[in-house]
Amino acid sequence: MMTIDELVAKAKADGASDIHVICNLPPKYRNSGELQDMSDEICTKEYCLALARQLAGSEENFNELMTKGELDAADTFAGNRCRIHLFKQQGVPSLALRLLSENIPDLMTLGLPIAVMDLPKLHKGIVLVTGETGSGKSTTLAALMDNINHNYKRHIVTLEDPVEYIYKPDLCAINQREVGKDTESFAMGLRASLREDPNVILIGEMRDRDTIETAITAAETGHLVFGTLHTGSAADSIDRMVQVFPEAAQTQIRLQLSMTLVAVLTQQLVQRKGGGRALAAEYMIVTDAIRNLIRSGNTPQIANAVATSADIGGQTMDQALIGLVRRGQITRENALHYAVNKEFVQRQMG
Repeated sequence: MMTIDELVAKAKADGASDIHVICNLPPKYRNSGELQDMSDEICTKEYCLALARQLAGSEENFNELMTKGELDAADTFAGNRCRIHLFKQQGVPSLALRLLSENIPDLMTLGLPIAVMDLPKLHKGIVLVTGETGSGKSTTLAALMDNINHNYKRHIVTLEDPVEYIYKPDLCAINQREVGKDTESFAMGLRASLREDPNVILIGEMRDRDTIETAITAAETGHLVFGTLHTGSAADSIDRMVQVFPEAAQTQIRLQLSMTLVAVLTQQLVQRKGGGRALAAEYMIVTDAIRNLIRSGNTPQIANAVATSADIGGQTMDQALIGLVRRGQITRENALHYAVNKEFVQRQMG
């Protein structure tokens, strides 16, 4: 059977993004969005256990995996940094491993809306990068942090689970804290960060009320906060943040969000013509009109406001998909598959 270094080396050479090891199946990797077998060999229970023990890093961590059922980590194999997720299924460990880019890409090379290039210039507020798992959120955030690092003299504090990209401080002082190792939780690390004199705070995932509440407080007190959510649009992101609070507090949270939220970037990776994947991104810049919609709870109208904000750099997901079709990067069929309003996209494509 292939060693972990051999698996990563092959995946890297073939341009794959993720590796999956599951008992009684051949090892697989995700290439251009689709799973493919890496070899004809079948992963045995003994192989899965041995691989999990190695990747856990210690007997204590391995025992935690076998007791709790999952374990997150990050490490370097075959010269490539990887995000590791070990988990039990039917009593046997499985592996989902994400290959991270060796170098943080330049922000300009990601295919993002041009207005996103203004985000590193901000001094305060909340910026959300949202999308499903595997949509490139971590890469976009890393590129944003790296842009700040090379252009501004600031203190960056990140809270990650686990730490993925490793930044090399340039003009910035950077502290990267890993949840579970350097701090107990996102909420506790975020509260502590307010006493660490940061200019920029990166939150790997805004998953609960305490984290969201503290992020809003951080933005209100003059910090620039970047965070992620697993949501499919700007409107969904606002509703998700508000709905973690009890109904009696939601009016106040909407008011605070309307004053602190600066932008929401929502991403999808769509199969590109000829192989690879293209980034489709909705980008909402918070205007006075959108602030009013947030305050009043009229989030269904936000999509219309974003659709008419092209003059300041905003765009909906459907507009992004239409643009990719017109530039010959994706097929009409894929655009319709990923579209929010399929009739609108069909009509615009003719």
